Amino acid sequence: MTQTISAGRTPKIEIESISGDLSIVGWDGEDILFKADEDELRVQQDGDVVRVSCDDDLSLRVPRGASIGVVSAGGDMALKNVMGGIALQEVHGDLSIRDVDNVSIETVHADLSLRGAKGNLSVKSVHGDASIREVGGHVAIESISDDLALRDVRGSVSANVGEDVVLYLNPQPGNACSVTAGGDILLVMPPKANATLTLNGDEIDIEWKGIKNEDEATSRVITLGDGSAIVNLNAGGDIRVSNQADAGESAEDFGNFAGIGVDWSGFGERISRQVEAATRRAGKQAEEAARRAERQARNMERRVRANVNVGRWNWDLTPKGVPVPPKEPVSDEERMSILKMLAEKKITAEEAEKLLAALEGGS
Repeated sequence: MTQTISAGRTPKIEIESISGDLSIVGWDGEDILFKADEDELRVQQDGDVVRVSCDDDLSLRVPRGASIGVVSAGGDMALKNVMGGIALQEVHGDLSIRDVDNVSIETVHADLSLRGAKGNLSVKSVHGDASIREVGGHVAIESISDDLALRDVRGSVSANVGEDVVLYLNPQPGNACSVTAGGDILLVMPPKANATLTLNGDEIDIEWKGIKNEDEATSRVITLGDGSAIVNLNAGGDIRVSNQADAGESAEDFGNFAGIGVDWSGFGERISRQVEAATRRAGKQAEEAARRAERQARNMERRVRANVNVGRWNWDLTPKGVPVPPKEPVSDEERMSILKMLAEKKITAEEAEKLLAALEGGS
């Protein structure tokens, strides 16, 4: 279903709850366009304030000047070309943001990818990876559980990261960058950067003309140029500082940076492909397990027919002179095979009981 309402060029859109995925794209018109299941969508308008909730997926087209507030998005969320303020409380899936102004985020339960914010970015918690590029203002991140790749931020930066960090910075006079990581940190800056670096880590590697490495140093203060920007890095692992633009491409040679220097702009599609691949692998594994169980059942049936008590006669059909291999503990597959043959009435309950006893080392 498609529904359109008009709320001016700068509406305030309050999204209370979306059970599925949420897509919001800004456009030049003054109308707000909703695409969702008619039975699942609820919209209330009070002047330029529009309140929305949906029990399924929702796609919105909104004026570029709209401000967006989201209380809860149950799936993935994508937001693009919206220049009003953005305030997101909780996104349960992946979050992708492109070409916005100021952004405030409480919690993202998966990955965060942001590119092109003219204003400031404030984030409290990301439970996965974060890729952040081209921010005109300041970036403040209280917690990222996994990796952070950050590039082209004009303002100050503060971040606490659980794993590894790659930073491409061109520090401006008076700005400060403070990053704490549980793993390794790679910092890449232009050769003429002006910054005072305070570094603490297990090992510190400086690739910079005129700067010598100090063996076994775990703490260093280094002044580059006039030192007008302040950079404080604290790593649970190693720190590498370089002025080589391609340092991130070979980052896996230093620490555990494999893959985190890339732009995760397509992470949603990538994750979908990974899920599909995992599903295919699980299906193949299930088919193979079924084939193994079937072979086990056939082998077990042959063993039963080779040595079965019928009445008062014990028919031993095992070839004479063939060495008997050492007995191993009966497996769950063998038990299930015996029970399967019992259910199919290929053997009697007494035969099943004796066979289990024989497999377990009984008489």
